[in-house]
Amino acid sequence: MRVTVFGGTYPKPDSSPYEEAVKLGRLLAQAGHVVISGGYMGVMEAVSRGAALAGGHVIGVTCDEIERWRNVPKNQWVKEEWRRATLPERMITLMDEADAIIVMPGGIGTLAETALIWNRMLIQATTPKKVILVGEGWRKAITALYEAFPEYYPNGHQEMVLFASTVEDAVKLLAS
Repeated sequence: MRVTVFGGTYPKPDSSPYEEAVKLGRLLAQAGHVVISGGYMGVMEAVSRGAALAGGHVIGVTCDEIERWRNVPKNQWVKEEWRRATLPERMITLMDEADAIIVMPGGIGTLAETALIWNRMLIQATTPKKVILVGEGWRKAITALYEAFPEYYPNGHQEMVLFASTVEDAVKLLAS
């Protein structure tokens, strides 16, 4: 299975969020999955590192727009690079080439990716797939949306995303 992992750019090596993403990459590779990420730093680097060190295949979807803005190359753990010109092209590739998506904690970019895949599945613009949000922060954020705007989340919307407390739980949900 091809599994895209979304997550923040800020975690640094030796931090807890980085190490959790390394563990996720390792677990995905050990389960025989291909890991796809945005290919840069933070969670993307960590999940790529974990998968590569466990002998897995790592695909990084990189982007001209991001590199013009941030001037950073793909991380060293990416084995196969898929280059896109724009951020929207990159985001769609990360979604459409995946059989499942795991979302680690992150910032506004991760939130945008999560909302976009959820909406694209809702309007049937992409193949339905498991979207697994990892961590209590996601559960709180999505629950807050449901509670603040219940009329915008009718039956069926909520079931389109799954929650996992840990990366181990996320990998188990992939198999179920």
